[in-house]
Amino acid sequence: MDISIGELSRRAGVKVPTIRYYEGIGLMPETSRTEGKQRRYDATHVARLNFIRHARELGFEVEAIRELLDMSGQPDTSCEEADRIARRHLDEVDRRIAKLEALRGELTRMISECGHGRVAECRVIQVLADHDQCAHDRH
Repeated sequence: MDISIGELSRRAGVKVPTIRYYEGIGLMPETSRTEGKQRRYDATHVARLNFIRHARELGFEVEAIRELLDMSGQPDTSCEEADRIARRHLDEVDRRIAKLEALRGELTRMISECGHGRVAECRVIQVLADHDQCAHDRH
């Protein structure tokens, strides 16, 4: 297989500028070029780009993806390090979920305390204007 960057983009579902970015930061390897300086790719590039895209969809940071890609080239080694990276990411996801749940609670409380009267008495506006008071009201 010998494909252009546009075809690589189509097959992997990743935009061309993103492919160039990944090449620039070293996630995608340098590739051969034609005499006309056009980049050429093969099946290994498609597979690697799909790996990167999927890891990004799952929220992995670039450095974690770099480590996982390095590990994927060593199939006979222990996956302990990959597990550690995934667990670290899961911990971060759990922290974000906790923050979102707190945000949801605060928004729900603001809305439920709204008397649907005039803006001058609007609890939503009051809470947003005085966040310190809102935090104090919860304690």
